[in-house]
Amino acid sequence: MEIFRNIKKYKKNYGVVRYFNNTSWLLGEKLLRMSLGLFVGIWVARYLGPEQFGLFSYAQSFVALFATFTTLGLDGIVIRELVKGSGDRDKLLGTAFVLKFFGAIFVLFLLAVSIFFQASDYKTNLLIFIIASSTVFQSFNIIDFYFQSKVLSKYVVYINILSLLLSSLIKVILILNKAPLIAFAFVILFDSLVLASGLIYYYVKNKLSFLDWTFDKGLAKSLLNDSWPLILSGLVVSMYMKMDQIMINHMLGSVEVGKYAAAVRLSEAWYFIPVVISSSLFPAIINAKKISKELYYSRIQKLYDLMAWMAIAIAIPMTFLSDWVIDLLYGKEFVQAGKVLMIHIWSSVFVFLGVASSKWFIVEGLQKYSLYRTLFGAILNILLNFVLIPMYGIYGAAVATLLSQIFACYLFNVVNRKSRRTFVLHTNALLFPFRKLGIQF
Repeated sequence: MEIFRNIKKYKKNYGVVRYFNNTSWLLGEKLLRMSLGLFVGIWVARYLGPEQFGLFSYAQSFVALFATFTTLGLDGIVIRELVKGSGDRDKLLGTAFVLKFFGAIFVLFLLAVSIFFQASDYKTNLLIFIIASSTVFQSFNIIDFYFQSKVLSKYVVYINILSLLLSSLIKVILILNKAPLIAFAFVILFDSLVLASGLIYYYVKNKLSFLDWTFDKGLAKSLLNDSWPLILSGLVVSMYMKMDQIMINHMLGSVEVGKYAAAVRLSEAWYFIPVVISSSLFPAIINAKKISKELYYSRIQKLYDLMAWMAIAIAIPMTFLSDWVIDLLYGKEFVQAGKVLMIHIWSSVFVFLGVASSKWFIVEGLQKYSLYRTLFGAILNILLNFVLIPMYGIYGAAVATLLSQIFACYLFNVVNRKSRRTFVLHTNALLFPFRKLGIQF
């Protein structure tokens, strides 16, 4: 009996270490990306100046509005099916790849149509199409899903680090050689090509072949049937994550977009944390549900606790140091971005909780409720931007983002009976210090 207990204990500890190592790989890569990528990104912003940087940010935001059609909401769905081990792996990956590839082609078509109906100049349109072309290579990200399902994210980390180092070096060379804005758009396309090539390389190195992938029409319908709420949800998320910069560009001009984008990039630089941790622990949460409901919700509560207070730990110092940080990193031309950062950084508390809870919605098969709350947040954000940007400029856009995140990611969960438990768990997370002190409310 003692031998069996030791084996069980070993397996449990091995599983914990495995998930910890996987998360560590992902966090390490993202921390490197945040530090090196942010440093080079700030250098690019200083080189381009508020006007050109604003135009570059506008083009990226415009593409991001449509980019959800390249993912088709399949990310979590494919990982879920791979973890379950349901169905043929090559059929699942092949079908997901074909769907994502044609999704990317559809994005290019949508962009062509939308540009036809607006009065953007040739330079802006060219920027948009170069950046959008990168979505075609992103179809190979389904290999990343396979590695995530097997808790083998170290391979993805190797590729991302190589891509980061190459693109950072190229950007520095472009700056030193006084390259035009269009050259920086081609770097985004180059990044996608490197990532796709790296994923294929490591997939083949693991004695697997993407040539074995097959497309199944029935499986495609089944995947899309599960993912359509996430497609709409992703579209809506893009709207209220990027619509503010598009609206600022049309209401105030590209210079103000540049200042606002400078602050937002510092604020959103931390958003990789909930994505990495939630994605890495997603298989563990799915497996916990198979064992017991108590273990399942215990792990979810711990995840929410971690998310909330990591975000708060980031927001507090950034609130008091925002003006100094902007002046140090971007210079006097971007001085208005300090107050934007002070407001916008608090959105991270609710973004962190929202990203983590989105995984719960997938596990529970409640994707449509995730869509409802995201749609509500997007509509609220757009309405607030219409009111607050003319009154308070880029500061109004930051307030609109904060309020919409509070309502969409937190308060909206209390409306529906099925999502009410998430509201309770989120509230428990925000009250974590009081819970530890034994204070009841």
